[in-house]
Amino acid sequence: MFKKLFGFGKKKKEEIQEEPVEELEVKETEEDSKNVEDSKEEVKSDLENDEDNSEYDSQKEREEVEILEEDEIEPNTTEETKNEEAVSQEISEEQIETKEEAKEEIAEIEEIKAEDIETQEKQDGIEESEDTVENQIDDEVEEEEEKPKKVSLFDRLKQGLTKAKQGITDRIDEVLKAYTKVDEELLEDLEEVLITADVGVNTTMDIIEKLEDVIRTKKITDPQDVREELKLIIEDILSKDDTKLDVSHSPTIILMVGVNGVGKTTTIGKLAHRYKSEGKKVLLAAGDTFRAAAIDQLEVWANRCNVDIIKHQEGADPGAVIFDAIKASKARGVDVLICDTAGRLHNKSNLMNELGKVFKIVDREYPEAKKEVLLVVDATTGQNAVSQAKSFKEVCDITGLALTKLDGTAKGGVILAVKSEVDVPVKLIGVGEKMEDLQDFDSKSFVDALFS
Repeated sequence: MFKKLFGFGKKKKEEIQEEPVEELEVKETEEDSKNVEDSKEEVKSDLENDEDNSEYDSQKEREEVEILEEDEIEPNTTEETKNEEAVSQEISEEQIETKEEAKEEIAEIEEIKAEDIETQEKQDGIEESEDTVENQIDDEVEEEEEKPKKVSLFDRLKQGLTKAKQGITDRIDEVLKAYTKVDEELLEDLEEVLITADVGVNTTMDIIEKLEDVIRTKKITDPQDVREELKLIIEDILSKDDTKLDVSHSPTIILMVGVNGVGKTTTIGKLAHRYKSEGKKVLLAAGDTFRAAAIDQLEVWANRCNVDIIKHQEGADPGAVIFDAIKASKARGVDVLICDTAGRLHNKSNLMNELGKVFKIVDREYPEAKKEVLLVVDATTGQNAVSQAKSFKEVCDITGLALTKLDGTAKGGVILAVKSEVDVPVKLIGVGEKMEDLQDFDSKSFVDALFS
């Protein structure tokens, strides 16, 4: 009843003690003092009882709350524990699955890596191969750039005879194109071209006479047909006694003669290089002891070709040098002995006679050797080369001619003059400065290059 009046319900002790005090103060103003006293007593009594009840109720309430809390906690805890266990189990299963998936992924990654490594190795191998091929190609290209392409002997001959072609065949073609028929005037113009090309008067007259006979015999009327007949006549002149320099016999001795400045020493060096390349054992003899630096020049060629050389002091007797060279050649088993001789003017009889001593020594000391005497003449000297050839032929037995510097003259017709007037076969021709530019003379190739 008191609780309902004052609306305490289930409240704490402090709240109950405060609320009755406030209610008493209100009632004292409305009731009399007695009732107040009675009310006080009742209130006190009720307060005491209410305190006990309140404590009991509070205690009970706390116990119920605790029980409820325990009941709530235990199911929740159990539930949470079950949930946690389920979650843990799920997590474990997921982890296991994840681990298995991870293992599979790792295996796949390793497999991919292995394939990548293999592919990379193959790629590296391909790249290395490509690099190697490219390097080889680059090296080959560099070598091809550094080394000029090998030119055939005929092409070299053709290049070397460019000036001679301009001075002979090109001018012949101009004459033939200017005429529509074959007559005396045509032949006279052809005669002029040959003479100015240093073919020589005698050789030119001989060629024109043969050409007239062919024209009458074959009844040629077209000027262009004259060109082919002229080519055949020139080839016939050059092919007489068309022999090459033969060193197949061992031992062989080659004596180089000629005036100073025609290219004897250079020709010796090129011959030494040729025979050394063929596997022959070569020895050089520095027999030109009169010209300054002639010995040193030949020694340079000997070192360049890697062959031995026999030399004396400058001004020594040429015969003594040749004698020592023959002795050394026999002792060393030399295949080819090439001897330089003193250059001398062909119009000085005393110098020419001195050359005879050298040949006597060779005949006496080296009879078993095959002997070649090459007269070296300079094509640029024209008709003077013919005079030199005639003079040297009177003193020594010339076996062949070496015609040098043909690439430097437009008057290449001198080869016809030398060949026909001296009646000595041309064995060597020089058409350039390189080693390969000293060639064995072949009349057909020469004429083909000249008329091509």
